[in-house]
Amino acid sequence: MNIHEYQAKRLLKTYGLPVSEGVMVESVFDAEAQAKIFNKPLMVVKAQIHAGGRGKAGGVVLCKSVEEVKAAAEKILHKPLITHQTGPQGQIVRRLYIEDGANIDQEFYLSFVLDRAHGCMTIISSREGGTEIEEVAKKSPEKITKTLIYPATGIMGYHVRHVAKTYGLNDKDQIKKLGEILTKLYQVLLDKDADLIEINPFVLTTEGNLHLLDAKISFEGNALFKHPDIEALRDEKEEDALETLAREQDLNYIKLDGNIGCMVNGAGLAMATMDLIKLCGAEPANFLDVGGTASQEKVETAFKIILSDKDVKGILVNIFGGIMKCDIIAHGIIAAAKSLHVHVPLVVRLQGTNSPEGQKILRDSGLNIKAIDSLDEASEEIVKQVQAV
Repeated sequence: MNIHEYQAKRLLKTYGLPVSEGVMVESVFDAEAQAKIFNKPLMVVKAQIHAGGRGKAGGVVLCKSVEEVKAAAEKILHKPLITHQTGPQGQIVRRLYIEDGANIDQEFYLSFVLDRAHGCMTIISSREGGTEIEEVAKKSPEKITKTLIYPATGIMGYHVRHVAKTYGLNDKDQIKKLGEILTKLYQVLLDKDADLIEINPFVLTTEGNLHLLDAKISFEGNALFKHPDIEALRDEKEEDALETLAREQDLNYIKLDGNIGCMVNGAGLAMATMDLIKLCGAEPANFLDVGGTASQEKVETAFKIILSDKDVKGILVNIFGGIMKCDIIAHGIIAAAKSLHVHVPLVVRLQGTNSPEGQKILRDSGLNIKAIDSLDEASEEIVKQVQAV
């Protein structure tokens, strides 16, 4: 789960981390009023959306007066902001964050991310701050330093020295402050079950202070039940409506750019199914995992979600029955096809517990459902039918 920058900074501030003073607003009137109260010689107006690249897209504006803040708010607020992460449709800016400006001497990159290969968090640091770290990794990977944090030790002196060396910091007071910042950020990760904290840029001011000029935090969704305070920060307007509906129904759904809808039980099986669709020359329209104990009602909800995507031209159902019996799934598929008036090609592959019974139910339904035993053949069939339309 992602949160907005202003929310991340509020959280980091409670840990004593150096962030700018700021205020969130939702209207041009409030932006002007708060700017008058704020009354700083340099103010920064930032669009609040769950996407990176806001600066390049015009979503971050430096202002030296209340009038400039008002003009920036009028230009940005309630309009789509298009960045490399939003897609061509962009995201509507519903909130702005107005904060105190900083006198920047140097810009760095700092993040804590989960290294799944090593089973621990890692610190990623670079002297190339204020730019997209992906571009740095592509063009100058030698400018990026990665330092693993072992769970048994946490932040140690060598972590601080590695990062300080990357940044070119030699002042003892600055290195000490860097150690405090790294320790506190890591504590946020542990306390809140965050799986990403990104500070870009992390700056050294002309006054010689280290400062978190931007902040992005992402939390492990499966741990949110332990953190109602974090769950309360969710902004559903920033999320895909179908993904929100799926989450409410305990379904794992991610919209993709293809035209073949997939309904599968199990994340690994879903990935394999999408790969086979691509191998057959088409593109999956979604990732949808109904889980291992899907009921007939959940299957019907899954169909509703898939069919809500207007790009879907065909559906492939791939179920391996274990705890979830194939005959129950078959009844759910038929009920969904009847109630939703499924008008696109539908191919179903059932294997596992009660699969013969499930296949017979589908074949005897009188509906335009093609039941196939082989996943390879099922993938080829749905691609063939969609391409023939």
